[in-house]
Amino acid sequence: MVFETNSENDTLAFASRLAPMLAPGDTVLLTGDLGAGKSVLARGIARGMGVTGPMPSPTFTLMVPYEAGGRKLYHYDLYRLSDPDEYYAAGLDEFVGGDGVALVEWPQMAELDVAPALNITLTRGAEDDARRIEIENDGVAGFDPAALSDWRDADGV
Repeated sequence: MVFETNSENDTLAFASRLAPMLAPGDTVLLTGDLGAGKSVLARGIARGMGVTGPMPSPTFTLMVPYEAGGRKLYHYDLYRLSDPDEYYAAGLDEFVGGDGVALVEWPQMAELDVAPALNITLTRGAEDDARRIEIENDGVAGFDPAALSDWRDADGV
């Protein structure tokens, strides 16, 4: 399923609409080039789950945990891994598929292949801020493409 957004605010709104479809144990694998919007999408999902306050990129810490409304969220940025073994040696795998939702940027750096997961690929659109968001569902029970089809109307964007 493919969606298109026209601005960063569009991407945030889309991701916020996706958030309620995720449950503990679900993983969102975010792939795309540098600047494709992975962090923006991750921030939108977190906001949709009720996370407030600053959300620095976990580029140097690899993972930042959040909790909001009794829901746990683990935001990963694996860009700086030089070897997949680093991911496992750091014990980061214990949070994927566990008691919260895991958002993983650059999952290919750890060669992650997990389920249930939404595999999301982001690419730049024709305009500077436009994004193409392709979603492949691999077992996320709450994923409802029909609820996303009208996200612009529902969010007033």
